[in-house]
Amino acid sequence: MVTYRAPLDDIRFCFDMLDYEGRVASLPGHEEAGRELVDAVLEEGARFCEERLLPLNRPGDEEGCTLENGIVRTPAGFKEAYRDYSAAGWVGLTADPEHGGQGLPKAVNTALGEILCSTNLSFAIYPGLSHGGFDAIERWGSDALRTRYLPKLASGEWAATMNLTEPQCGTDLGLIRTRAEPDGEGAFRVTGSKIFISGGDQDLSANIIHLVLARLPDAPPGTKGISLLLVPKFLCAEDGSPTIANNVVCASLEAKMGIKAAATCAMHFEGAKGWLVGEPHGGMKAMFTMMNEARLMVAMQGIGLAEAAYQSAVTYARERLQGRSLSGPKAPDRAADPIIVHPDVRHQLMTMRALNEGCRALALWVGIEADIAARHADPGERARADDFVALMTPVCKAFFTDHGTDAASRGMQVFGGHGYIREWGMEQLLRDARIAQIYEGTNGIQALDLVGRKLALGNGRLLRRFFHPLTAFTGQIAEHDDMRDMAGLLAKATGRLQQATAVIARRGLADPEEAGAAASDYLRLFALVALAWVWARMVVATAGRDDPFARAKRHTATYYFTRILPETSALFARIMSGKAAVMALDDAAF
Repeated sequence: MVTYRAPLDDIRFCFDMLDYEGRVASLPGHEEAGRELVDAVLEEGARFCEERLLPLNRPGDEEGCTLENGIVRTPAGFKEAYRDYSAAGWVGLTADPEHGGQGLPKAVNTALGEILCSTNLSFAIYPGLSHGGFDAIERWGSDALRTRYLPKLASGEWAATMNLTEPQCGTDLGLIRTRAEPDGEGAFRVTGSKIFISGGDQDLSANIIHLVLARLPDAPPGTKGISLLLVPKFLCAEDGSPTIANNVVCASLEAKMGIKAAATCAMHFEGAKGWLVGEPHGGMKAMFTMMNEARLMVAMQGIGLAEAAYQSAVTYARERLQGRSLSGPKAPDRAADPIIVHPDVRHQLMTMRALNEGCRALALWVGIEADIAARHADPGERARADDFVALMTPVCKAFFTDHGTDAASRGMQVFGGHGYIREWGMEQLLRDARIAQIYEGTNGIQALDLVGRKLALGNGRLLRRFFHPLTAFTGQIAEHDDMRDMAGLLAKATGRLQQATAVIARRGLADPEEAGAAASDYLRLFALVALAWVWARMVVATAGRDDPFARAKRHTATYYFTRILPETSALFARIMSGKAAVMALDDAAF
């Protein structure tokens, strides 16, 4: 059984460190979302997750979803939990109150998202997709679509999905074949097949709103010819009830490695009725509203599972007796010492802890910037914040999910043989974590997005938004004696990142494969520097405190700077080596 309690103290600390009260609760529309309210919301959300969702996690994995007579059934307990979750308003936490939502900040949803994923990732996927679907329809849908669908999505009565992948294409969406024919009445008839559709069918909501990428008859080739259509599972009768089947069929459930309680479906659309969302052939722009929301949600999946793995491993390490401490017995009255005394076990736990806390702080920072980008009164501040979120989205998605898998693996190592069997829950965390590195754009694709698009935007504008305040912050903390060593390490790592950025930009102009060969190492280098920045901010935030929490923060920061940040040197060396070793071997030699 997984051991878990929501890390509310750390979340509160991060909100204080990031000045949530001054930067978010002061935004137009969020004046009532102060810390007192937010703390109460997260406490109640944590209670629901710990008491209702965590107990369903292992049995849900063991039972999985089933397809019976064309209908997907979720595991026992999921339907009741979803009903109560929706009734409490959690699905519409950030949705506009105009459409029945709670109107709370995105940063709050970021914090709750981690807790959801820690307790039951499969469950979290269902309402998580509705957040992105709501945002896409709200931004790009017609007034009629917004009026009909947004209140139902905000309430959780209906759910949303995103339908991109087809058997012949995943990342390269320009190859999609699903087509949409005008029906002469202002709607379209959608025909085609999609695979790997999370929540494509389920028995939790009364209707499912599929957002489907398809081609209109006059579509140009490639991604410029893709449109986005809203295709409900059921059409509504005159009284508004979703009772008319819409030729949307779940053909099969994927037999998966993990997240077995989340229905992953192969979907067939046979002349299903749908409505255009956004402009004709403008589907990619509209879909990216939902996709970027999903990428940040997936990033939280990585942190959530890493935190569950860490807490479970710590509990086990405190209780499991094996061997004696190298410095002498620590529990002389017992047959052996608990394994938490051994350096290798502590290395596993400290690495998990340092990255968990760093990723959490960075994620909440991005969440706060997303709120500023959406609501700040100053257009310049909105643009600055939007640039930061755009830059950090691929970094967070890739690094956090890489860490999630690594943390689950480290947790299993702490458990030893017990971690490899089902009883203790670690092997489920590892299986569940692995998909997050793949879906919503593989982590390799995230790296290519970072070096291929984000670095060049606005002639390096996004990078300036990152490097300029980082350099200024480093200079400020270097003036304090107790921060000087940390500032020096941060400055050296930042210098490596800046030099790597310049080299990739120069080489990539002459040979795109040079940028591609360096992309994944560069993203990890970028992430480690970003985490060093936020860790230094956390140390500053503990100044003058000598309580156990503050001392633990400073010790963990020291571990990060001395045992994890040095990896930037190896990453820099690999980037500097160029593409030759990667691309030299002839294809036929593999």
